[in-house]
Amino acid sequence: MQLKKRIDPDVHFRALHHLEEDPHITQRKLAEKLNISLGAANYCLKALIEVGHIKVKNFKANPNKSAYFYLLTPNGIAEKTRLTKDFILRKTFEYQRLKSEIDQIKSKIKALD
Repeated sequence: MQLKKRIDPDVHFRALHHLEEDPHITQRKLAEKLNISLGAANYCLKALIEVGHIKVKNFKANPNKSAYFYLLTPNGIAEKTRLTKDFILRKTFEYQRLKSEIDQIKSKIKALD
């Protein structure tokens, strides 16, 4: 499903991961974990709700009316699986590229010794 609002794939993946791990997480705590602003976290959550990756419930019995419960939908779980695979591929490629660069620099340093 295409997001109308653009979310960075790593933020999307990590947001779904944190929401699944802690459905009671606050927007402020999610923003901290994602290393983004509170406004960006709010934007991200709205986008995830818009595309049906999460549902949000308000605790009516809770005296703190701003307490929410975030649930991944079946589409959200499927998207998290897809994003996880993409994340692993992307990070593996980045790792290999960095390792190659480090190895080249080490070789140059060794040649100078």
